[in-house]
Amino acid sequence: MFYYLLKHVLLGPLLRLLFRPRTEGLEHIPETGAAIVAGNHLSFSDHFLMPAVLKRRITFLAKQEYFTGPGLKGRLTAAFFRSAGQIPVDRSGKEAGQAAIREGLQVLSRGELLGIYPEGTRSHDGRLYKGKVGVAVMALKAGVPVVPCAMVGTFEIQPPGKVLPKIKRVTVRFGEPLDFSRFAGMENEKAVVRAVTDEIMYRILDLSGQEYVDEYAAAVKAAAPVEPATSPAPDRPRRGLRRLLPRRARRD
Repeated sequence: MFYYLLKHVLLGPLLRLLFRPRTEGLEHIPETGAAIVAGNHLSFSDHFLMPAVLKRRITFLAKQEYFTGPGLKGRLTAAFFRSAGQIPVDRSGKEAGQAAIREGLQVLSRGELLGIYPEGTRSHDGRLYKGKVGVAVMALKAGVPVVPCAMVGTFEIQPPGKVLPKIKRVTVRFGEPLDFSRFAGMENEKAVVRAVTDEIMYRILDLSGQEYVDEYAAAVKAAAPVEPATSPAPDRPRRGLRRLLPRRARRD
């Protein structure tokens, strides 16, 4: 109930008024039935701007830190995310990843939309990073399509470290649903889930125009923090990811 109150009364109309988001490819979101919406993650604002343009409810796997912050601010943040139906995910360790997959599959089993950021964390410099395979495992286990999504302009309005976003127009772009039924029952094959994940990331890359980095964002952040860029570069080489895709995915 609170989700729809936020979306249609309290927050959604305000976001649409302030940021005037352009939407492209909204027809690619299934009107009914389970599906995964997999997007890039450039800003804290992504959590609110994507749901604001969708007609259907979407549930995100949100990092556990949003639910465990200290003090009054932490309690209010946790209450907000819980009321909005978001699911906390512990991102540390293999078992935590399995727990996130179980939670996501429960959402899909109810015929709902599941939102996920395959990079696992926000991009610190506007580039697109290597995707984690959980999105592929869930897509294959649940037998659902994956709709790629690109948030364009949200890095500029609220890069990491910026509390209040700039009021500037953004674009939310959805691609055609990806059907992985040809890999049904192969969710335990490492090569398959890696190939499926890379295909999803390539579609996101194609929609967003970002530069691609074939490393996990969290590892890059930990090894050598980089100052945020002013803008994702749309014309940088994309060959690194394309080489990872199976021939069939390249032809699609």
